[in-house]
Amino acid sequence: MSIYKDYLKQIEERKEKGLHPQPIDGAELLSKIIEQIKDLDNEYREDSLNFFIYNVLPGTTSAAGVKAKFLKEIILGESVVKEITPAFALEQLSHMKGGPSVAVLLDVALGSDVALAKQAAEVLKTQVFLYEADTARLEEALNNGSAIAKDIIESYAKAEFFTKLPEIEEEIQVVTYIAGVGDISTDLLSPGGDAHSRSDRELHGQCMFEHNKDMQNELLALKEQHPDKRVMLIAEKGTMGVGSSRMSGVNNVALWTGVPFSKYVPFINFAPVIAGTNGIAPIFLTTVGVTGGIGLDLKNWVKQKDADGNTIVDADGEPILKQMYSVATGTVLTINTKEKKLYHDKVELKDISAAFTPQKMEFMKAGGSYAVVFGKKLQTFASKVLGVDVVPVYAPSKEITIEGQGLTAVEKIFNRNAVGTSGATLHAGSYVRAEVNIVGSQDTTGLMTSQELEMMAATVISPIVDGAYQSGCHTASVWDDKSKANIPRLMSFMNDFGLITGRDPKGKYFPMTDVIHKVLNDITVGDWDIIIGGDSHTRMSKGVAFGADSGTVALALATGEASMPIPESVKVTFKGQMKSYMDFRDVVHATQSQMLKQFGGENVFQGRVIEVHIGTLTADEAFTFTDWTAEMKAKASICISEDETLIESLEIAKGRIQIMIDKGMDNAKGVLKGLVDKAETRITELKTGIKPSLRPDANAKYHAEVVIDLDEIAEPMIADPDVNNDDVSKRYTHDNIRPLSYYGGVKKVDLGFVGSCMVHKGDMKILAQMLKNVEAQKGKVEFKAPLVVAPPTYNIVDELKAEGDWDVLVKYSGFEFDDNAPKGLARTKYENMLYLERPGCNLCMGNQEKAEPGDTVMATSTRLFQGRVVKDTGEKKGESLLSSTPVVVLSTILGRTPTMAEYEAAVDGIVLTKFKPSTKQLVK
Repeated sequence: MSIYKDYLKQIEERKEKGLHPQPIDGAELLSKIIEQIKDLDNEYREDSLNFFIYNVLPGTTSAAGVKAKFLKEIILGESVVKEITPAFALEQLSHMKGGPSVAVLLDVALGSDVALAKQAAEVLKTQVFLYEADTARLEEALNNGSAIAKDIIESYAKAEFFTKLPEIEEEIQVVTYIAGVGDISTDLLSPGGDAHSRSDRELHGQCMFEHNKDMQNELLALKEQHPDKRVMLIAEKGTMGVGSSRMSGVNNVALWTGVPFSKYVPFINFAPVIAGTNGIAPIFLTTVGVTGGIGLDLKNWVKQKDADGNTIVDADGEPILKQMYSVATGTVLTINTKEKKLYHDKVELKDISAAFTPQKMEFMKAGGSYAVVFGKKLQTFASKVLGVDVVPVYAPSKEITIEGQGLTAVEKIFNRNAVGTSGATLHAGSYVRAEVNIVGSQDTTGLMTSQELEMMAATVISPIVDGAYQSGCHTASVWDDKSKANIPRLMSFMNDFGLITGRDPKGKYFPMTDVIHKVLNDITVGDWDIIIGGDSHTRMSKGVAFGADSGTVALALATGEASMPIPESVKVTFKGQMKSYMDFRDVVHATQSQMLKQFGGENVFQGRVIEVHIGTLTADEAFTFTDWTAEMKAKASICISEDETLIESLEIAKGRIQIMIDKGMDNAKGVLKGLVDKAETRITELKTGIKPSLRPDANAKYHAEVVIDLDEIAEPMIADPDVNNDDVSKRYTHDNIRPLSYYGGVKKVDLGFVGSCMVHKGDMKILAQMLKNVEAQKGKVEFKAPLVVAPPTYNIVDELKAEGDWDVLVKYSGFEFDDNAPKGLARTKYENMLYLERPGCNLCMGNQEKAEPGDTVMATSTRLFQGRVVKDTGEKKGESLLSSTPVVVLSTILGRTPTMAEYEAAVDGIVLTKFKPSTKQLVK
């Protein structure tokens, strides 16, 4: 059977699912389609024409290369297709977003046919996705006296590709749709279990609202009732998009409610409108900007205050809210983009200027942030070649300088890495372009990142980037057919692009499924670094890291830059002394709990950088704090360390990178070797005092300062999803932190999970020692609930084996992972025993394995959202309680939450953490 017949068969299979033909990205299929177009008598010619014109993915896909070549033949008259005139061929090239299409346009524009050259030049003037090879051709032609090249470059210098775009509508009418009450996780918009389909946008769109067809039909009905308006998705009494950046979530919202990007490129929409009572989660808001969308902070419910300005609370101590205006489903509102106000029936409801900054409005006008980034780069090139000043077309970078005010840690990092600024000292609120040092891509968003790279016509990683890693951790649990189809293809693409990959496409080194955040934490060897990663938990304990959508990751890989405002910071310091039986995870939870208490329930961390003066903890354990800051809704976190501690962390990182090199994971450019060299240089700087560790200025200004009293932490702390709270908006938030005693030693626990990025080598050693303690106390270890253990990295497993702890874990386990025979199916039932799972995300991700529906899970992970780790049943809601490793382990041995006496006995003699507040000056 021919490849085209296979495609027709696939079309029929998709039709049964209510899907259109899948967009074409392969050269072989499109070549066959072109062959059928050329055959005037071919029975499939008409369909082939439609596929060719309307169903080919743009950019640098192999199909785009074939399409561009055939369009060139038509333009030059080498092939004649009556349905595709040369002018129509040029129009199609204009929608193909760079790469082969730009190469063809340059061929024609710089060719001998003057009439065609002028037509191609006009199309080129609208394009922004040009790379060095493209601009070099233009510059060479200019130097050789080409009038056409001069004309194009002069257009670029004026940024006509931007200035000639239509302005944003002054008034945008929207109709509201309440997608949920309380915080809305991105899992609602793009469930983790559907990660395999994210690169097939139409198919993935079916999972919107977790496959809830009633909600999908309500949305469709609204669109039908209001064909001239956009639907605005709202998180009522909550924040929209918590949990992750989830580009696929924004893509789904855009697919259902947005504007088509091009009539020649199917299922790619942009300009969604999203809102929340408490706004949009920071990294999700960035993703909205990538698509030229609008994200509104509605503040339609506000806390009531008494005459003294104190928050009024109810009998349960919860703030009493008052509705300022209704956004009930079906409400028609007007967004005035000129006045930057929200109206209902001409009555002003809210100032929304924060959603319409000059930079955000540029994204909206250009159809997304990529076009603006590449446009600025192209204008700079053209101005330099012509020897003229850059015309101020784009909004200038916002620069805020406060005389006499010192710098926070994040302000220092951005001042060090900023490009294109005036050279002034910049404070929070400044909007800058910054060079990126480390980039991470994970496997369930990586396929989208590779698509984004193809669509922006990028072929190789930017030389600015020190190192980049593609993980295989989110699909580590089960090596099923979906993984076998997707992951090797992803690894091959990323390896060719220049990333270090967890799996070797050539099979020379053993497949690694290490958790991406842990790998990035090791390969980040600069405390002044900026890190961008395709996951909300990209929060390193060295440098400053930002979780990002797959598109922003692609942009960082292609350009080595990221653009964003310098965030405000909240300073966190510690006092007091930890009790010997407390774990550092309890400090993490106590930080959130005490912060909320100190600020009357207001989360001062949200959208800001937490500058934690951790001082004495190495990168492994400090990462437990920075990792959790995603759940605190912080934008990022920075650890301020003593010099000696940073040296120790860098030595650990250097050793682990060397292991990667020894396994054969380095590439031809010697990226990993370069990171080892960078670590050695930094260690020398620290030891000699040439350049101490990063620390803020003593006179830096913070949005708030929080002091955590370690003396107050008297018992283990648990983040509880509070699944049965009468107020649905209070469920599934990470702000409900309870002491162990709250459960009275009687709450049934159905499954325990020790794993994910929140644990480190020390947790595995604590687990081993606890099992030995229990055996010594009771004569044997029996589990009354299953305990699933997933070490975060193979390095940790190897270190545990060398130190004897892995043998202890194997002794008590009923299952040990086998890389030679990985699981092909997700486990659906669990026995009361210890499972030693393959390194990776496992249950925390929720896309492969889950607890049994309705279970109460005690976990070390980060996710307590509904349905993430465990689904509900008709009789009982699943709940994921988050706690320290000792609490999880003991809960599975007992089958219930332990009492304090049981807990203290189980951890007797175990050093859970060596954390003590630093006694050294951690400011400059």
